[in-house]
Order: sequence, then structure tokens, then C-alpha cells
Amino acid sequence: MSEAKKKKSGKPPKLSKKAYKKELVRLQAELVDMQQWVEETGARLVVVMEGRDGAGKGSAIKRITQYLNPRTCRVEALPAPTERERTQWYFQRYIERLPAAGEIVIFDRSWYNRAGVERVMGLCTSQEYRRFLHQAPIFERLLVEDGIMLRKYWFSVSDEEQARRFEARRDDPLRRWKLSPMDLESITRWEDYSRAKDEMFVHTDIPSAPWFTVESEDKKRSRINVISHLLSTIPYERIERELPEIPTRPEGDGYKRPPRNEFNYVPDVARKLEKKA
Repeated sequence: MSEAKKKKSGKPPKLSKKAYKKELVRLQAELVDMQQWVEETGARLVVVMEGRDGAGKGSAIKRITQYLNPRTCRVEALPAPTERERTQWYFQRYIERLPAAGEIVIFDRSWYNRAGVERVMGLCTSQEYRRFLHQAPIFERLLVEDGIMLRKYWFSVSDEEQARRFEARRDDPLRRWKLSPMDLESITRWEDYSRAKDEMFVHTDIPSAPWFTVESEDKKRSRINVISHLLSTIPYERIERELPEIPTRPEGDGYKRPPRNEFNYVPDVARKLEKKA
């Protein structure tokens, strides 16, 4: 697409790979500093990632967590509720996964399943849906009042770009698993999802827990934007830690390693990849 056509369509130009990689590394270093601050201060951070199928939530989450300590930062992508969980209060299984002091939790889809896929696909009753729209803002205000930092992001993508990404997944054996029947049905129910999203925003875009929309036509651009915004909303400070001293290895006291032929080793198939001299 020419620059003129891009401007006419309202879509931003693709972010250059070089600029993207340079800024991503810088932001990921900032994320490490932010996590260190969360750990040291005992803060609690919840990041909700929502949006249409194929909008780029998963790839953004991967870049956010790439260098973070998995002991204190985890991603929650809950499967369909069990029969027992269906009888619980709707928010109950999400509460169990909220962070303790010094932790970050990222929800790859969240309690908003009820306002999106469950509503559109008829997986909940109208009464359950209306109850959710009433309770969600109350639930989130309670989280914020208790000191949890809650950030909510909606990844927005056009129908043309979504279809293109679905085709790419279909044609890529490594990513084909990401294309579910539910994803495909989202194409034929595009307007239903749009209406559900609009109504969800009306009821849950509240001052204490607002929604932030991430334009995701260009995945690289959206990753930079969401990470940058997330960092800008957290009042973290860089915490300097003393670098540990690497101890000097003491001299041996006569230990001898057993013969190598007494152990099973993984075959060195990588040798076949070595370039011949």
C-alpha cells in the first residue's frame, strides 16, 4: 500500500523494524526496573488484556513478560469454567488468581469474557449478563480501593486485518493451533461483537478503572504503545541494588569426575549444522 493510500485509509505507516527493536529493548529494560519496584514496595499490579481474536494481545503479553521474573509476574489465561466453577459467583475464580504483595498478574482475557464471547455466543443468560454489567464496576472499585493497581487495555483491529491474520495462522503450521472455531465464528458475528464491546464500555469504563484502547493494525506499533503507556501509569522508581560478588572457586580437594561413558548424553545433532571448513 502506498503512503498516499495509507494516509487516505487513516492507518498509520508500519513501524520500521530497526526503530521497533531499539525502542522495545529500552522499554523492556524499564519493565525490569518496574517489576523490581513492585517487588521491593509490595505493590500489586493487575493488567487486563482484552480485544477481538487476532488483535495482538498475546504477542504484546509475550514482549511484556519476556525478561520479567516469572516468580513474581505471571500470565493468567483461564480455560472454560468447570461444572463446579459454573455454580460459583462469577468473579470467584478470578479472585483466586489476583496478585499478592510484590506480584504482577496479566490476564490474557479476563472476567470480561462474560461481556464479550459469552454474551455474543449465548453462553450466559441475559440475567447473568446484566448482573455482570452491574457488578463489574463494583468489583473493580473494590480492587482499586484495596490498593491494587488495575490497568485495562482493549486491542482494536479492523475486520480486514483480522481476516488477514486468521489466514496467516491457517497457513502457518506453528500457529495453526491459535485458530479455533470460536475465532472463525467471530468473523461472521463482527457487528454483534462490536455492539457487545460498545455496551461493555458504557457500563465499565469508570474513572477508577478506565479502559485504554490500543490501535493494533500494526502489531509492532501497538506493542510499543501499550508498554509505554503501562509504564507511564505506574509510579515506579528505579531501585539500585548492589551487584553481587562472584566468589572465587576454591582449589579442589581431589574430586575426580566419573568416566563419561557411564552416563547417557543427548546426541549432539547440532554438529550437523556446523559449517564445513
